[in-house]
Amino acid sequence: MARLAQTAGLTDIQQEILATVRNFVDKEIIPVATELEHRDEYPTEIVEGLKELGLFGLMIPEEYGGLGESLLTYALCVEEIARGWMSVSGIINTHFIVAYMLKQHGTQEQKDTFLPRMALGEVRGAFSMSEPALGSDVSAITSKGVKDGDEYVLNGQKMWLTNGGSSTLVAVLCRSDEGLPEGTAPHKQMTTFLVEKEAGFGEVRPGLTIPGKIDKMGYKGVDTTELIMDGLRIPANRVLGGTTGRGFYQMMDGVEVGRVNVAARGCGVAQRAFELGVSYAQQRHTFGKPIAQHQAIQFKLAEMATKVEAAHAMMVNAARKKDSGERNDLEAGMAKYLASEYCKEVVEDAFRIHGGYGFSKEYEIERLYREAPMLLIGEGTAEIQKMIIGRRLLEEYRFQG
Repeated sequence: MARLAQTAGLTDIQQEILATVRNFVDKEIIPVATELEHRDEYPTEIVEGLKELGLFGLMIPEEYGGLGESLLTYALCVEEIARGWMSVSGIINTHFIVAYMLKQHGTQEQKDTFLPRMALGEVRGAFSMSEPALGSDVSAITSKGVKDGDEYVLNGQKMWLTNGGSSTLVAVLCRSDEGLPEGTAPHKQMTTFLVEKEAGFGEVRPGLTIPGKIDKMGYKGVDTTELIMDGLRIPANRVLGGTTGRGFYQMMDGVEVGRVNVAARGCGVAQRAFELGVSYAQQRHTFGKPIAQHQAIQFKLAEMATKVEAAHAMMVNAARKKDSGERNDLEAGMAKYLASEYCKEVVEDAFRIHGGYGFSKEYEIERLYREAPMLLIGEGTAEIQKMIIGRRLLEEYRFQG
């Protein structure tokens, strides 16, 4: 086991789960990741392996057929998977955000209907907040749900939907302001709808279209799509929690889990970049000795390792805070911000260590170099994280004058 990014205080079960996942990553993901990524091919066999390991039910309570594990266990598993191929961690991330939102906010009927099948990976989750004309300004969404008898009619266009094609259950945030007094705050006008659909592209159910995959610089393999609703009819019992106007709070709760996940992905990618860099530095010779013996390279390795260690510690702290039942938006924001920034820097240093070979598609570092930037914008940009952190700090350290 490597020296870096160790986590103290894990139970025997947690250690066993992580050892199993790491073994799976080393044997089933790393050997094929770069080839699949270059072909932009969905990793079907890897996903089936994750199902067999029970990872789709990792955080789902045992009463619904899951493993009932903590956010920390999940984050550490994501760290391992992202170390192999970040796209695979994206496939399970959105699934778990929806499962978490159902567990925390769903009606009993919604939990009974979806969670057992989600634990088996039979139902695959995705969630949708963003729209083409806005990014992190969630309060400005225009997609709308209007009550019509025992149903809601949804119209609008959503963007950046991870697992848009492969998912069969999408948590969609829409505006639903009927019956509310004028001047009601935007965040109180939002509702999360649970939209069931067929996997695939095109019109996947009447009124719902998933166009083809968006072609991306990196983060390939996983399908990222738009979602277009045109007269989509949803039963009233598919309002998450059964009450309208709670969607913003439900989504933000899910995003806190998502930000810990993105931090964990950053940690995993950075770890892999460090492994590649430190290995290559001991194999490549210049001026009669391995480049690892040059002080300039040792300085890079020292900085890279310190960043890996620091990001891991902050990610673990954010996960444990959420597991304790405490508010963790400050810690999750800090962890996501630091881990994504450090990931970018560690990957770039590993890229530099590889020299010209880092620019070759034959070397794994080339893939990591294209994947790292996604973490700078996923689940809220660095600037959004700093806004969240700054506001929370001012709450905690309010001037007493």
